[in-house]
Amino acid sequence: MLRRTLSRPTLSRPAAIALGALALVVAVAPFLPDADSGPGIAPSGRDAAFRTSTTAGRGQVTPAMQAEIDRVVAAGAVRPGARPTPAGSARCATFDGQRYCLGVGWTTQSQAQVQARVSYAAQAIAARRPTAVETTGDLDAAAALTRTAKLSPTGRTRRERAELTDAARSVAKVWLLRHEIQGAPLPEGFATAHPEAIAARRGDSTATTTTTPSAPPTVAVNEATTASKTAAEYPQLATVLDETQVAQQSRSYWCGPTAMQMVAWGWRQKRQPQKKWARKIGTSTAGSSITDVVRVINNNTGWDRAEHAGTFVTLDIGDFTFDEWYLVMMRHVTDYTAPVLLHPVLEKKYYPYLDDNASGHFQVGRGYDQNPTGEPLLSYFEPWNQQAFDPSEPYIERVQWQSAYQQFRANQAHFQHNIGV
Repeated sequence: MLRRTLSRPTLSRPAAIALGALALVVAVAPFLPDADSGPGIAPSGRDAAFRTSTTAGRGQVTPAMQAEIDRVVAAGAVRPGARPTPAGSARCATFDGQRYCLGVGWTTQSQAQVQARVSYAAQAIAARRPTAVETTGDLDAAAALTRTAKLSPTGRTRRERAELTDAARSVAKVWLLRHEIQGAPLPEGFATAHPEAIAARRGDSTATTTTTPSAPPTVAVNEATTASKTAAEYPQLATVLDETQVAQQSRSYWCGPTAMQMVAWGWRQKRQPQKKWARKIGTSTAGSSITDVVRVINNNTGWDRAEHAGTFVTLDIGDFTFDEWYLVMMRHVTDYTAPVLLHPVLEKKYYPYLDDNASGHFQVGRGYDQNPTGEPLLSYFEPWNQQAFDPSEPYIERVQWQSAYQQFRANQAHFQHNIGV
């Protein structure tokens, strides 16, 4: 168990970007036609030009996807006044071979497995003493059920349909992540079915912020054999987001709005109040849902653009190894030049700066150091300052550099074990 505060490495952002550019290794391959060749040019056969950062934008909802959305929504229909159950709430849809579960995100687990862990988490929380842990603003399983129970049948249907529609449109991003990080083969005809995963032609970048680099070059890859970059191909250290653009949560249940505030601040170069983001997320005194925070990132920043992370998704990383998880972090920072929404359990055994155990939590991942002479580090913005709510407790710094492995363990310890990427 890590019990020391790790010092923060220092490297200027321009230097980190330069190192990232030097370390980006791609195969020599033909590019797509230039922008003046006309719109609508699609690849043929099994070779398709994907972005080197392997991401995708929003796709189209096919008739098959719409039928699946209708099925899952209909399966959750309840009579007015009936209280939802974990099994009834955590229903799953399958889009193009990938499974999405309401409130949990994209997962490789079965619907029964997801429902079982949501049910167990709700029961554990109900049986726990109210003062057992500090709550920082993550919407737990029991609170999520209570929130759903307060919705009218129409409101619940509308909410579920919107969530599933957003998921269906993001399935190409999930396929690419699973393919390049975990080696899952892309399905036959992937490029044809998902033109949103085809690399934008040169000169199409629409980025306007001065804090982010232009789009990476496009390269041609084969659907069946695309290989992920290895850790050795990434620079030792890289960061995104300005260290001055940080804030502590002003309410004990606002870790979600504060994380969103910092993510948006990094994009818009303007600090906007936490109460604005709480309203957009739908935060209550019970906290925020990760799927809602991811939705707000997509709808209110440009981090979801093609030259960055593409459409953000809520991804269950319960089946990821540490190396795979850390590779996702390096990819987001170096290839996407975009932050990550972290979703750990805030407990003392994972975080040496805590005075008390706390609840599920949100942080903003923004850097890494492979640290060849020691343990790998992860940098993140920490909204939680326990001293603000109990003056007797130690102050917590906003910018953290801590053990990446402990962060991974904290993420896996959350009953949802998911992140926003």
